[in-house]
Amino acid sequence: MKKSFLYTRTGDNGTTSLVGGKRVSKGCQRIEAYGTIDELNAFLGLLCAKLTNDDDKRFILSVQNKLFVLSGYLATPSEQEKATPCPFTEMQVEQMEKKIDRIDADLPTLKAFCIPGGSEASALAHVCRTVCRRAEREMLRLAEMEFTDSQAIKYINRLSDYLFALSRKTLCDEQLNEIFYNNDCV
Repeated sequence: MKKSFLYTRTGDNGTTSLVGGKRVSKGCQRIEAYGTIDELNAFLGLLCAKLTNDDDKRFILSVQNKLFVLSGYLATPSEQEKATPCPFTEMQVEQMEKKIDRIDADLPTLKAFCIPGGSEASALAHVCRTVCRRAEREMLRLAEMEFTDSQAIKYINRLSDYLFALSRKTLCDEQLNEIFYNNDCV
């Protein structure tokens, strides 16, 4: 019978392997950081399945590939030479900013706080944004303990901004209205 590669039983005691084989607790900060990136990547896949704009889909797929590399980077202990370099450069952060600026230029001026919703794709973009913010916090906690490339943190910060812009764009693309905070509903 062929041996399964889907389970190894090595994590049954609450530990997992980092790149290079070092065993750590599944609850350690490094695992929290790349686990949240993995969660974000899964939600981005769901968002991509709901998007109708092919350019948006291609962009999300490129982000997913970068996040996959980021997971490998975060899974590499800082005490060993990075087997996986940080996938983000200043230029990629600037490209993300330009993408946000292009989207924002075509949107109505924001005059109130947006409430997530309006359409499934827009709501999913907000879910991705909040998971992205949590991933950033987890990476910052890791950076307080050991080296984490600042470009990765900047990129994740910009990605959450992009996801906010995308949530608004999807509503415009679908010709739906944004939902704004209404103090009278409180």
